[in-house]
Amino acid sequence: MVKLYLIRHGIAAEREDYTEDALRPLTSEGKQKTKQVAQQLFNFGLRFDLILTSPLVRARQTADILKAIGLSSQLEESTHLTPEGNIDSWLKWLEEWQNKGGSSLALVGHEPNLGEWTEILVWGEAKGNLLVKKAGVIGVQLAESGSPVGRSLLFWLTPPKFLL
Repeated sequence: MVKLYLIRHGIAAEREDYTEDALRPLTSEGKQKTKQVAQQLFNFGLRFDLILTSPLVRARQTADILKAIGLSSQLEESTHLTPEGNIDSWLKWLEEWQNKGGSSLALVGHEPNLGEWTEILVWGEAKGNLLVKKAGVIGVQLAESGSPVGRSLLFWLTPPKFLL
């Protein structure tokens, strides 16, 4: 059984301050709140076999904070988690990762992807109803066998204010 945690990056610099969206870093407030959320997840006893993150600066910084707090010793970047990412290609990656024995995975990414991916995993289609706040966390228990699409269980949906 795989437990999947979808974590949105923390508060980032404004778009208009950067010529490329991919280069926007976390703000000081974003770093601080992300550290607080990460510490609370650590205090809850969460540990991940792997943190898989979007390569965009704000997501990578968020993932680095999660790792530094001790939520995982393993961190990898994946283009599947960029705003242009595709759940179908990520699902192929997931199957390979599961076959290696992984059981607890954190994805650090962006909206609307994280909310839509959660809906696809739980309901089989994106409905546009789930929104992950910055530094928010969703927990999904993936189906034990076969495709997780439409067969997974949402067990945690937490905005960051409940973790600060």
